[in-house]
Amino acid sequence: MQQMRPYRELLSDDPAWPEIAAQAAASTRATTILPRDAAKAADCLERLQVTTRSALGAIAHETGGVLVDHGWLRVLGSGHARLPRQLGEWNEQLGVPVSDFLIVADDVLGGVFAIDGDALGAVRGNVHYFAPDTLDWEDTELGYGAFVQWAFTGDLDKFYEDVRWPSWRDDVDKLDGDHALHIYPPLWTPEGKAISTTSRRPIPVAELWRFNMDIRARLGRR
Repeated sequence: MQQMRPYRELLSDDPAWPEIAAQAAASTRATTILPRDAAKAADCLERLQVTTRSALGAIAHETGGVLVDHGWLRVLGSGHARLPRQLGEWNEQLGVPVSDFLIVADDVLGGVFAIDGDALGAVRGNVHYFAPDTLDWEDTELGYGAFVQWAFTGDLDKFYEDVRWPSWRDDVDKLDGDHALHIYPPLWTPEGKAISTTSRRPIPVAELWRFNMDIRARLGRR
Protein backbone atom coordinates (compact mmCIF):
# COMPACT_ATOMS: atom_id res chain seq x y z
CA MET A 1 0.00 0.00 0.00
CA GLN A 2 1.34 3.39 -1.00
CA GLN A 3 2.14 5.62 1.96
CA MET A 4 0.02 8.75 2.27
CA ARG A 5 2.01 11.96 2.03
CA PRO A 6 1.21 14.58 4.67
CA TYR A 7 -0.18 17.97 3.74
CA ARG A 8 3.10 19.87 4.01
CA GLU A 9 4.80 17.55 1.52
CA LEU A 10 2.10 18.38 -1.05
CA LEU A 11 2.82 22.10 -1.06
CA SER A 12 5.01 23.05 -4.02
CA ASP A 13 7.36 26.02 -4.26
CA ASP A 14 6.30 26.26 -7.91
CA PRO A 15 2.49 26.16 -7.64
CA ALA A 16 0.17 26.14 -10.65
CA TRP A 17 -2.26 28.58 -9.09
CA PRO A 18 -0.82 31.89 -10.44
CA GLU A 19 -1.24 30.68 -14.02
CA ILE A 20 -4.75 29.41 -13.35
CA ALA A 21 -5.73 32.65 -11.65
CA ALA A 22 -4.48 34.56 -14.69
CA GLN A 23 -6.61 32.37 -16.97
CA ALA A 24 -9.66 33.07 -14.80
CA ALA A 25 -8.95 36.79 -14.88
CA ALA A 26 -8.77 36.65 -18.69
CA SER A 27 -12.19 35.01 -18.96
CA THR A 28 -14.84 37.06 -20.73
CA ARG A 29 -17.71 35.19 -19.04
CA ALA A 30 -19.07 35.59 -15.50
CA THR A 31 -16.66 33.58 -13.33
CA THR A 32 -16.63 33.40 -9.53
CA ILE A 33 -13.71 31.86 -7.64
CA LEU A 34 -15.17 30.76 -4.31
CA PRO A 35 -12.86 31.43 -1.35
CA ARG A 36 -11.33 28.48 0.40
CA ASP A 37 -11.48 27.34 3.98
CA ALA A 38 -7.89 26.54 4.99
CA ALA A 39 -8.75 23.38 6.93
CA LYS A 40 -10.98 22.04 4.15
CA ALA A 41 -8.31 22.87 1.57
CA ALA A 42 -5.66 20.93 3.49
CA ASP A 43 -8.01 17.96 3.93
CA CYS A 44 -8.92 17.97 0.24
CA LEU A 45 -5.30 18.07 -0.87
CA GLU A 46 -4.37 15.18 1.42
CA ARG A 47 -7.36 13.19 0.19
CA LEU A 48 -6.30 13.64 -3.45
CA GLN A 49 -2.57 13.11 -2.80
CA VAL A 50 -1.54 15.57 -5.50
CA THR A 51 0.78 18.55 -5.14
CA THR A 52 -0.08 22.20 -5.67
CA ARG A 53 2.25 22.16 -8.66
CA SER A 54 -0.52 20.37 -10.53
CA ALA A 55 -3.63 22.16 -11.75
CA LEU A 56 -5.80 19.72 -9.77
CA GLY A 57 -3.88 20.39 -6.58
CA ALA A 58 -4.00 24.13 -7.16
CA ILE A 59 -7.80 24.18 -7.61
CA ALA A 60 -8.25 21.92 -4.56
CA HIS A 61 -5.97 24.01 -2.36
CA GLU A 62 -6.74 27.55 -3.47
CA THR A 63 -10.48 27.50 -4.12
CA GLY A 64 -13.73 26.36 -2.59
CA GLY A 65 -14.73 25.74 -6.20
CA VAL A 66 -15.31 27.87 -9.28
CA LEU A 67 -18.63 28.93 -10.81
CA VAL A 68 -18.26 29.58 -14.53
CA ASP A 69 -20.71 31.29 -16.89
CA HIS A 70 -23.21 32.35 -14.21
CA GLY A 71 -22.74 28.96 -12.54
CA TRP A 72 -23.72 26.91 -15.58
CA LEU A 73 -20.44 25.04 -15.14
CA ARG A 74 -19.30 24.18 -11.61
CA VAL A 75 -15.62 23.27 -11.15
CA LEU A 76 -15.20 21.43 -7.85
CA GLY A 77 -12.66 22.56 -5.28
CA SER A 78 -12.35 22.04 -1.53
CA GLY A 79 -15.94 23.06 -0.82
CA HIS A 80 -17.88 26.25 -0.09
CA ALA A 81 -21.39 27.10 1.06
CA ARG A 82 -22.34 27.87 -2.55
CA LEU A 83 -20.71 24.67 -3.85
CA PRO A 84 -20.42 22.23 -0.94
CA ARG A 85 -19.28 19.25 -2.98
CA GLN A 86 -15.56 18.56 -2.53
CA LEU A 87 -13.11 16.91 -4.90
CA GLY A 88 -12.71 13.26 -3.98
CA GLU A 89 -15.33 13.34 -1.26
CA TRP A 90 -18.06 13.78 -3.89
CA ASN A 91 -16.98 10.51 -5.49
CA GLU A 92 -17.41 8.81 -2.12
CA GLN A 93 -20.89 10.22 -1.67
CA LEU A 94 -21.93 8.85 -5.06
CA GLY A 95 -20.26 5.49 -4.46
CA VAL A 96 -17.83 5.90 -7.36
CA PRO A 97 -14.23 4.70 -6.72
CA VAL A 98 -11.68 7.39 -7.52
CA SER A 99 -9.66 4.66 -9.20
CA ASP A 100 -12.44 4.45 -11.82
CA PHE A 101 -12.69 8.19 -12.42
CA LEU A 102 -12.49 11.40 -10.42
CA ILE A 103 -15.40 13.80 -10.84
CA VAL A 104 -13.98 17.31 -11.23
CA ALA A 105 -16.87 19.42 -12.54
CA ASP A 106 -20.49 19.31 -13.65
CA ASP A 107 -23.08 21.50 -15.30
CA VAL A 108 -26.66 22.48 -14.58
CA LEU A 109 -28.07 19.86 -16.98
CA GLY A 110 -26.50 16.90 -15.21
CA GLY A 111 -23.45 16.75 -17.44
CA VAL A 112 -20.36 15.54 -15.57
CA PHE A 113 -16.66 16.02 -16.24
CA ALA A 114 -14.31 13.39 -14.82
CA ILE A 115 -10.66 12.42 -15.05
CA ASP A 116 -10.50 8.85 -16.29
CA GLY A 117 -8.74 6.43 -13.98
CA ASP A 118 -9.46 3.08 -15.56
CA ALA A 119 -13.13 2.99 -16.48
CA LEU A 120 -14.10 5.46 -19.19
CA GLY A 121 -11.85 5.12 -22.21
CA ALA A 122 -8.51 4.26 -23.73
CA VAL A 123 -6.61 7.37 -22.62
CA ARG A 124 -6.12 7.29 -18.86
CA GLY A 125 -5.91 10.79 -17.37
CA ASN A 126 -8.04 12.55 -19.97
CA VAL A 127 -11.12 14.45 -18.87
CA HIS A 128 -14.30 12.78 -20.11
CA TYR A 129 -17.76 14.32 -20.30
CA PHE A 130 -20.96 12.49 -19.44
CA ALA A 131 -23.39 14.07 -21.91
CA PRO A 132 -27.01 14.09 -20.72
CA ASP A 133 -28.29 14.38 -24.28
CA THR A 134 -26.68 11.05 -25.30
CA LEU A 135 -26.10 9.32 -21.92
CA ASP A 136 -22.58 8.53 -23.14
CA TRP A 137 -19.12 9.37 -21.80
CA GLU A 138 -17.16 11.37 -24.37
CA ASP A 139 -13.40 11.94 -24.33
CA THR A 140 -12.69 15.68 -24.41
CA GLU A 141 -9.08 14.84 -25.37
CA LEU A 142 -7.98 17.32 -22.70
CA GLY A 143 -5.94 16.79 -19.57
CA TYR A 144 -7.19 18.46 -16.41
CA GLY A 145 -5.07 21.60 -16.77
CA ALA A 146 -6.23 22.12 -20.34
CA PHE A 147 -9.82 21.47 -19.25
CA VAL A 148 -9.63 24.23 -16.64
CA GLN A 149 -8.22 26.63 -19.23
CA TRP A 150 -11.05 25.67 -21.60
CA ALA A 151 -13.61 26.29 -18.85
CA PHE A 152 -12.32 29.84 -18.45
CA THR A 153 -11.46 30.82 -22.01
CA GLY A 154 -12.89 28.16 -24.35
CA ASP A 155 -16.04 28.38 -26.44
CA LEU A 156 -18.69 27.19 -23.99
CA ASP A 157 -21.40 28.78 -26.12
CA LYS A 158 -20.55 26.43 -28.98
CA PHE A 159 -20.20 23.41 -26.71
CA TYR A 160 -23.65 23.98 -25.22
CA GLU A 161 -25.36 25.65 -28.19
CA ASP A 162 -27.99 22.91 -28.61
CA VAL A 163 -29.03 22.78 -24.95
CA ARG A 164 -29.50 26.42 -23.97
CA TRP A 165 -32.76 28.34 -23.96
CA PRO A 166 -33.40 32.13 -24.06
CA SER A 167 -33.77 32.63 -20.28
CA TRP A 168 -31.00 30.25 -19.20
CA ARG A 169 -28.93 32.91 -17.41
CA ASP A 170 -31.82 33.99 -15.20
CA ASP A 171 -32.75 30.38 -14.44
CA VAL A 172 -29.17 29.35 -13.62
CA ASP A 173 -28.63 32.38 -11.39
CA LYS A 174 -31.37 31.01 -9.11
CA LEU A 175 -29.67 27.63 -8.62
CA ASP A 176 -27.23 26.74 -5.87
CA GLY A 177 -24.27 24.48 -6.51
CA ASP A 178 -25.96 21.40 -5.10
CA HIS A 179 -28.85 21.48 -7.57
CA ALA A 180 -29.22 20.90 -11.29
CA LEU A 181 -32.13 20.99 -13.70
CA HIS A 182 -34.16 17.90 -14.41
CA ILE A 183 -35.30 18.24 -18.02
CA TYR A 184 -38.54 16.66 -19.18
CA PRO A 185 -38.88 15.21 -21.70
CA PRO A 186 -35.23 14.15 -21.16
CA LEU A 187 -32.55 15.60 -23.42
CA TRP A 188 -31.78 12.17 -24.90
CA THR A 189 -35.31 11.83 -26.31
CA PRO A 190 -36.41 13.38 -29.63
CA GLU A 191 -38.85 15.63 -27.75
CA GLY A 192 -36.14 16.78 -25.37
CA LYS A 193 -34.04 18.15 -28.22
CA ALA A 194 -36.37 21.17 -28.33
CA ILE A 195 -34.94 22.48 -25.06
CA SER A 196 -37.03 25.67 -25.01
CA THR A 197 -40.27 23.68 -24.84
CA THR A 198 -39.21 21.31 -22.05
CA SER A 199 -39.97 21.42 -18.34
CA ARG A 200 -36.90 22.37 -16.27
CA ARG A 201 -37.17 21.54 -12.56
CA PRO A 202 -34.39 21.98 -9.95
CA ILE A 203 -33.43 18.77 -8.14
CA PRO A 204 -30.38 17.73 -6.08
CA VAL A 205 -27.33 16.92 -8.20
CA ALA A 206 -27.00 13.48 -6.57
CA GLU A 207 -30.60 12.64 -7.48
CA LEU A 208 -30.06 13.59 -11.12
CA TRP A 209 -26.82 11.58 -11.26
CA ARG A 210 -28.55 8.46 -9.95
CA PHE A 211 -31.46 8.96 -12.33
CA ASN A 212 -29.12 9.19 -15.33
CA MET A 213 -27.04 6.20 -14.22
CA ASP A 214 -30.20 4.15 -13.74
CA ILE A 215 -31.39 4.98 -17.27
CA ARG A 216 -27.95 4.03 -18.63
CA ALA A 217 -28.12 0.69 -16.86
CA ARG A 218 -31.63 0.00 -18.19
CA LEU A 219 -30.38 0.74 -21.70
CA GLY A 220 -27.49 -1.64 -21.24
CA ARG A 221 -24.80 1.05 -21.45
CA ARG A 222 -21.42 0.30 -19.89
